Amino acid sequence: MQCTWHRLIGSDEYFQRNPRRVWYGNLQKVTVDGDHEATFHLSKPHPSLITLLASGTAPVYPCHVPAKDMRLKPIGTGPFKFVEFKTNDTIKVVRNPDYWKPGRPYLDAIEWGIISSRATRVLAFVAGEFDLTFVSDVTVPVSKQVALQAPTAICKLVPTNVTVNLIVNRDAAPFNNANIRRAMMLALDRQGFIDIITEGKGRISGAMMPPPHGNWGMPADILTALPGYTGDLATRQAEARKIMESLGYGPSNRLKVKVSTRDFQAYRDPAVILVDQLNKIHFAAELEVIESSVWFGRMLRKNYAVGLDLRGAAVDDPDSMLKGAYACESESNYTKYCNREVEELLDRQSQEADAGKRKALVWEIERRLAEDVANPIIYHGAANTCWQPRVKGHVQHENSIYNNWRFEDVWLDK
Repeated sequence: MQCTWHRLIGSDEYFQRNPRRVWYGNLQKVTVDGDHEATFHLSKPHPSLITLLASGTAPVYPCHVPAKDMRLKPIGTGPFKFVEFKTNDTIKVVRNPDYWKPGRPYLDAIEWGIISSRATRVLAFVAGEFDLTFVSDVTVPVSKQVALQAPTAICKLVPTNVTVNLIVNRDAAPFNNANIRRAMMLALDRQGFIDIITEGKGRISGAMMPPPHGNWGMPADILTALPGYTGDLATRQAEARKIMESLGYGPSNRLKVKVSTRDFQAYRDPAVILVDQLNKIHFAAELEVIESSVWFGRMLRKNYAVGLDLRGAAVDDPDSMLKGAYACESESNYTKYCNREVEELLDRQSQEADAGKRKALVWEIERRLAEDVANPIIYHGAANTCWQPRVKGHVQHENSIYNNWRFEDVWLDK
């Protein structure tokens, strides 16, 4: 545990990329006090630390194992042991006989099938080739087809805590002009995205997950007073066109731009809608689909002008979502947005133990992000995971897609 968090806070510069470092800005060091005890030494109060440590994206690494070996044959203390990974084919794990929880896991092994096409994945599930779909992989429209073709399957719709975002390269002309970024924000028909992609099941919100499932999201009356949310859509889009016309754009002089997105269907579908909405305010936008393996590299190098991105929160906490996306030094802040006043507020909320006071700071951060047009949130997603009736003990999480992967209580009735 000690070396894991020393690596995460950057003590030995172990990781080439370290997007979790910003989570632990208040952590100075970890000392080991015995085989079963460690002490986390903080420079400032950090009320969310326990929540972050419990996240599915906070594994403890065996630091005596070289990184190249962990990439090819990872080891750990979880309920299952790694067996084999075949690129674009399968991942296989088997029951760990030395797992610390007596009697768990119930399953002898798990085999994950890797299929790039969602349609093919769903057809394979309907045919009974798989017991469980990938987490939140089944959209609302697709779940209706599953119900028709596999009526005994169980599908549960939950909020994913994954946001769909408009990202803009603030250093690339003409998008370094704040007025153009504001016009793009005003053009967003958030409800249109939700109605088409999720058949009304998604939610309009700021960066934090909306209530009642989220603990930190703004109530509707505060949200709808923010720039980009206030007023009706027609008025906002008319204002957006007026801004563009003041900059010399119009029906006969449209602003050409490629809207970049990742080659995943969950990205491509909303990106098509974004292109259409931008074209309603004097853009000549076209879609640029980036191969998935190079997507994050392109984002880190800011090799894009305008993009549509998805951001999943590891846990429903501002230190995970807000600091990860908007802190000046965060490696997952792809637009490199940096506002020192917002940075100070991020630091203050991270130290605040009173939940009410912390929530007020979070809402103030949200207000400033909206005013700055910082990676505007389009909507929060909702999607299904489906499983065959023979799968027992599977419980969905409702605040993250990353925290339900142990499968220690899952068993098959067959």
